[in-house]
Amino acid sequence: MTNPRHARLHLIFGDEGMEKLTSATVMVLGLGGVGSACAEALARGGVGNLIVMDGDVVEESNINRQAVAYGSTIGMKKSEVMEKIIAEINPDCTVTARDVFITKDNIHETFASVSRPDYVLDCLDTVTTKLAIAHWCAEHNIHLISSMGAANKMDPAYLRFAQIRRTGNCPLSKVIRLESQKQGIRGIEVLYSQEEPFRIDHGGSRVKGETLGSMSYMPPIMGKMIAGKAIRRLTGFEEYPNPPRLSAAAKERLAEERANA
Repeated sequence: MTNPRHARLHLIFGDEGMEKLTSATVMVLGLGGVGSACAEALARGGVGNLIVMDGDVVEESNINRQAVAYGSTIGMKKSEVMEKIIAEINPDCTVTARDVFITKDNIHETFASVSRPDYVLDCLDTVTTKLAIAHWCAEHNIHLISSMGAANKMDPAYLRFAQIRRTGNCPLSKVIRLESQKQGIRGIEVLYSQEEPFRIDHGGSRVKGETLGSMSYMPPIMGKMIAGKAIRRLTGFEEYPNPPRLSAAAKERLAEERANA
């Protein structure tokens, strides 16, 4: 018997597609504006196993764009709030929630503590961490979609999925593109915006590291687009691209590191 919560999904995917979704494991990294919307859409979309990770707590400034942010959740751990939201949406979903900031130093230990995912959805915004995630996925032959910057972007019509080498008009994409080339990480699929970043002249020069503006709708749209892309591929409606891969030189460095460990 079809779960009434998934009745409309079943009309599209049928028994076989729903089985693929319920047996799938998807990892969502970062539960901000992009990640919280992504995890919510995956739960509503019938994914049976979700791994969600974020080491932050809900702040009042998050309320304009994050699915975990309400007056009642301020100060709570985002991972715990997301776990409760998923349970309300889809009680049959197995949720593994981790209150942790992923770094290049703890990524192997942290990911080894959870089930192997079918898909990793990187919704973080720290360059070193995004590169470490892509490297890990390349090492383990796991599919990855990485979200790029939504700050100071206003028009969702400019959003595109692309290989990182084919991106433009996105400051974060530029940094990831250059650094991934240096590290020998190839084939990173991203969701990015081709829109020129919106700028308001407040007088004076921009200070490096200052907080950028975020629209209420842009990060959630990106999160739902990423979730949709994963769902279509998990159910066979769309072909997977190849997972990220390492260059020959990067593989040699990795082998040396393992030999000296």
